[in-house]
Amino acid sequence: MADIFLPTLHTFAMKNEFTGSCGALRFKIVPKVVKSETNPKEVDMAQSSIFAEYWHGPFCYEKSEMEGAATFPMSEEGRLALKAWLEAQA
Repeated sequence: MADIFLPTLHTFAMKNEFTGSCGALRFKIVPKVVKSETNPKEVDMAQSSIFAEYWHGPFCYEKSEMEGAATFPMSEEGRLALKAWLEAQA
């Protein structure tokens, strides 16, 4: 099984998108961040999520057909589930 690198949960909580690859597998991860109603400077982790898509091949996201997509909770458990899901696609 391939070992795919994913950034920390904090990276996604700060609205950073991430693209990566492992062999022929390519993926794009986009966080859906929801701000706290009581403090707009904080992220509501329970309401936020991480959306991921993957494809195989040499081409970029815009030139490729997506083979799968999934949404994971914005939590360390969700990040690890995302990593396992991507590694299963490699």
